[in-house]
Amino acid sequence: MRRIVIKVGSHVLTENNEISKCRMIGLVELIVSLYKANNEVILVTSGAVSSGYTKLKLDKSHIPNRQALAAIGQPLLLGMYQEKFSKFGMLCSQILLTASDLDSRKLTEHAKNAIEALLLNKVVPIINENDVTATEELVFGDNDRLSAHVAYHFDADILVILSDIDGYYDKDPREFSEAKVYKTHGLLIDEALNQEHSANNEFATGGIVTKLQSAQFLMLNHKEMFLASGFNLDDIKSFLIDGVQIGGTHFRNEK
Repeated sequence: MRRIVIKVGSHVLTENNEISKCRMIGLVELIVSLYKANNEVILVTSGAVSSGYTKLKLDKSHIPNRQALAAIGQPLLLGMYQEKFSKFGMLCSQILLTASDLDSRKLTEHAKNAIEALLLNKVVPIINENDVTATEELVFGDNDRLSAHVAYHFDADILVILSDIDGYYDKDPREFSEAKVYKTHGLLIDEALNQEHSANNEFATGGIVTKLQSAQFLMLNHKEMFLASGFNLDDIKSFLIDGVQIGGTHFRNEK
């Protein structure tokens, strides 16, 4: 049985400052299909702040406000997932983690034991950064690195990142029409990993950098990552269910 971590970012889940019900149901249907194909799935989701903003319009540029919005939004987000999984007769659960939880061997082991029990009973673990107490994800990263550590510590075979970036390109496709996506990629050079972080340009800086850092971490630990579009799930369905890669980038260290 294969264990898959799927990470979905807030850019995919939200539209016009609201959770996109259409995209969420598409994600849930994908996970249900993977379970039917004899896979285990751990979902790492963003979207708590966006969920909270639908109920209280606070200035999201102010970190304490974003923490407050996350506190409002976390139960709302889980409720939406519960409603959609229940349509397929499946249960889901919430696990809130911070980076410090995964720095502690004892806390990591407790979380792992809970996840193993959930998966054994075919309950989907839904993990989110505890944005109320952890501020780094609110600034940049959007759970990319958290999902990589979840895949590593909880014995997943592969991490799948569903993003508004549909793959890793040889140059910025927004500036260069001839840019080509890498179908596969091995270990990355320091120049690609050490670009300045920014949330303003997904391809050029922060959005892709944290994904590349996640891929590098996993490849160095003998695991794989797949980056694909979260707006159209055809590529990821083909890759995970049919075993055929159409689009996206598959990161693996073949050495």
